Amino acid sequence: MTAPLLPLLVAGTLVATGVTLLLERSLVRLLAGVILLGNGVNLLILTASGPPGRPPILGTAAPERMADPLPQAMVLTAIVITLGVTAFLLAMVHRSWQLTGADEVQDDTEDRWVRLRARRGELGQDVLERREAYQRLVREQRAELARLREARHERERREAAELEQRILDVNIDLGRWLQEHKDEGLSAEQLAERFAEARRAEEVSKEKRRERVREMRAEFARREREQVAREREIRRRLHARRRDALRQMRAAIRADRVRQARAQDDTDLEGED
Repeated sequence: MTAPLLPLLVAGTLVATGVTLLLERSLVRLLAGVILLGNGVNLLILTASGPPGRPPILGTAAPERMADPLPQAMVLTAIVITLGVTAFLLAMVHRSWQLTGADEVQDDTEDRWVRLRARRGELGQDVLERREAYQRLVREQRAELARLREARHERERREAAELEQRILDVNIDLGRWLQEHKDEGLSAEQLAERFAEARRAEEVSKEKRRERVREMRAEFARREREQVAREREIRRRLHARRRDALRQMRAAIRADRVRQARAQDDTDLEGED
């Protein structure tokens, strides 16, 4: 035995349409959804009960030719229940229209408070996360600046030590050169002239090293200024984002308070009526 396809398709369409209407906020659509859902379920029960047969009365026909009485009893009971639910929803629609002039279901005040607190919690958590990210970025930048300063001091110390060592080496070389050429019969003026040339060469070398140190210090100062400017820009962006988040949170709170006031006004009207 196979069930007919057309009644099954009609029953499925009625059930789907009824469930869709049940999800609406309008009481009239909710009522139509209940009616359609009940009719679809009744049609599905009758279709699944099998082919039609003789009335289920003993003595009028053979038992195998009688129709199943159970689906008929279930459909009859469902019709009575659907009628009661329909009458109840009609009364609700009429009462809602008298009180508010509309048939839409309003949000509960406590549900709005719960949603508002959840929204505040989300915004507050977002602000805290951004503040922690900003503080972490500031700590990282300060640590980077400290490492740069330490590297600069270490570099200057090594350059000073290298300069002292070079001066010592020059003095040693000069003493060795004087020791080697003291027996060549050079006059004191010639020795003084060669010594002055060596001193001038050393001064040129020292000036070059000092120029290199000044360049390195200027480069470090430029990088430090860039780092400070970048940190100031990041701080400005973070403050702007925090102000935007606070502005959005306050706007959401004001909008929810307005909706809440309207709901309270509706409740007051209902109580006076």
